[in-house]
Amino acid sequence: MQKLSFTWLGHATFTLRTPGGKRIIMDPWVSTNPMCPESARQVGALDLMLITHGHGDHTADAISIGRSSGAHVVAPFELAVWLQKKGLQHVTGMNPGGTLHMLGLSITMVPAVHSSSVEDGSDVVYTGIATGYVIKFEDGTTIYFAGDTSLFGDMRLIAEMYKPSIGFLPIGDLYTMGPEQAAKACELLGISQVVPMHYGTFPALTGTPAKLRELLGSRTQVLELRPGEASA
Repeated sequence: MQKLSFTWLGHATFTLRTPGGKRIIMDPWVSTNPMCPESARQVGALDLMLITHGHGDHTADAISIGRSSGAHVVAPFELAVWLQKKGLQHVTGMNPGGTLHMLGLSITMVPAVHSSSVEDGSDVVYTGIATGYVIKFEDGTTIYFAGDTSLFGDMRLIAEMYKPSIGFLPIGDLYTMGPEQAAKACELLGISQVVPMHYGTFPALTGTPAKLRELLGSRTQVLELRPGEASA
């Protein structure tokens, strides 16, 4: 069994290869993502797609990649219904508190504090609540993928219940946590490593990994990736 590896495709999009060899994409936005390298925009075959909420910078390629990759799609319930109406067939909708056991993984949907919608033509469609995921892999490694969120106190419960070792946290500020809140989140979560995301894509997203690292000191290791770069 291999080690968990993940590749940042810019913004909040990652591909993961699980210890058992499954391929997962998180919050797929590649085709118009200014941070995504051209060489990384063809993601290939996938086993699973996890979507945290409905905004275009997290769902823009959900339908096209869902069709081309063969991935089973997991999303918050209302967003899952919308994706099915758009023609995706292998979709599971769920809500915070629920756990799926599939592909040798344990996937728990957890709360996030954020909004969620999609632009469908000229309409803005409500797509339920924003969420995050806790994923326990085949070898027992557990991660917390926050999606877009502010800091919230029940991150302590995520730590207590699931004991993730790696957190994928937004740090851009304005729409999500900035570095100061993300540093506190690392403390509440008790994680040993943090992967910063949702920063640098647009001028308004001003948070930086350097600031997060300064705030954390030696308490939590900051795994800063370049777009297109894979974890060691």
